[in-house]
Amino acid sequence: MRDPIVHDLAGKAVLVTGASTGIGAAAARAFAEAGARVAIHYNASRDAAEALAQEIRGAGGEAVTLGGDFSVAEAVRAVVDEAALKLGRLDVLVNNAGSLVRRVPVVEITDAFYDEVMNLNVRSVVTACAAAIPHIRRSGGGAIVNVSSIAARNGGANGATMYAAAKGFVSTFTRGLAKEVARDGIRVNAIAPGVIMTPFHERHSTPAMLEAFKGAIPMARLGTADECAGALLFLASPSLSGYMTGQVLEVNGGQYMP
Repeated sequence: MRDPIVHDLAGKAVLVTGASTGIGAAAARAFAEAGARVAIHYNASRDAAEALAQEIRGAGGEAVTLGGDFSVAEAVRAVVDEAALKLGRLDVLVNNAGSLVRRVPVVEITDAFYDEVMNLNVRSVVTACAAAIPHIRRSGGGAIVNVSSIAARNGGANGATMYAAAKGFVSTFTRGLAKEVARDGIRVNAIAPGVIMTPFHERHSTPAMLEAFKGAIPMARLGTADECAGALLFLASPSLSGYMTGQVLEVNGGQYMP
C-alpha cells in the first residue's frame, strides 16, 4: 500500500455505502490506503465489491463486504449494524449509495418512480445516519460524510429533477444533522460532485450530453472518482477538517461556484 497521506485515519473503522464501483470504490480504496479498516457495501455488484476487498487485503489493508438493497430501510439498518459488528466499532460513515434511477420528465413521474428515487437517495441516508450515530457515539465521536450533487444546486439536467430534489434534501439534511450531533463529537459534512466519469454517467448520460457538460466546466474536463475520494478523506480527517461541520464541499471543476 502507498504511504498514507492522512495519518489520523489509520485504524479507524469506515463504512462506505455504494462502494463497489465509481466514487464509492475510489473512496474505499483511499481510506484503506490511509490505514483505515473498511466495510464495502454493495447491492447488485457483488463481484466488483469482492474484487475490491481482495485488492485492499492484497495490499496489506483490512476490508469486509456487506450486501444490501438500500431502497429498503431494514436492509440499510442491517448493513450499518453488521459493519460495526464486523469492524468492532464504527468511526466514519460515508453515505455514497444512490442513483438517478433513470431520466423521467416531471409530467411522467409515477408514485412508484417517486418512491424509488426517494427511498434510494433520501430515506437510505436518513436511515443510515440514524443507525450509525449510536455506534459512532460509542467510539467517542467521528464523522459522517454524505454525497450530494451539483444537481442539488442547479436542478439537474434533462429528466433528473427528482434526483436533483433528492440531493437537495441530502445537502439540507447534512446541515441540520450537523447541529444535532456536534456536541457528541460527530462532524457531518457532504461533498457535491459535478460531472464525474463513473458508471453513473455511462448509464444515464449520452456522449453528446457529456460533451455539453464539459463545455460548461472552466477546467474543460470531466472529473474522476479519485478526485472525489480525496475530498471525502479530507472531511473524514479531524486533523484536516476538524473545525468543519454542516458544510457541502463542491467538487466540480468550477462548473458551479456558490
